[in-house]
Amino acid sequence: MASIPHEILAAPAENDELQTDQLADWLRQIFGPLFLVIVSIVAIFFLFTREITRFVQFIVLAIGIGVVFYVPNIIETTAKAIAKALGVDIT
Repeated sequence: MASIPHEILAAPAENDELQTDQLADWLRQIFGPLFLVIVSIVAIFFLFTREITRFVQFIVLAIGIGVVFYVPNIIETTAKAIAKALGVDIT
């Protein structure tokens, strides 16, 4: 790196656009298993403390969040809908 002139390092790449094609898949790979572990631990805690009402509320919330992680294209569809609602041009 020290022998490469700074003009070459600072030159923009041929395709200088932001690539987010695989972002949703990457997020699912990272947060999906972590989400399942956290849901399992909290659900077991609520069952052992016999807080059934909180357990049911937590499971409903966990199912809603789980839909975001595991339904195909839900992140992309939601992001496009939010961008369109904000007036961003989607091409």
